[in-house]
Amino acid sequence: MVDKEKQLLHLVFGGELDELSEVRFRDLDELDIVGIYPNYKAAYEVWKSKAQQTVDNAHMRYFIVHMHKFLNPDEDS
Repeated sequence: MVDKEKQLLHLVFGGELDELSEVRFRDLDELDIVGIYPNYKAAYEVWKSKAQQTVDNAHMRYFIVHMHKFLNPDEDS
């Protein structure tokens, strides 16, 4: 059976920043593309885990991108 729940896709990724004051990555080839998740809750859990794993590196940052807002920009979620 196919799950008919609305998909609100979220991308989790991270990388080392050049400066702490801006989002500019040191090396785009080294970005950690963690994955795409079906909802914010799932993405948040993975984001939190990755952030905790890299807490000793002040320049490492992970982000959640709300892909569903790019796929359907006119739709409210």
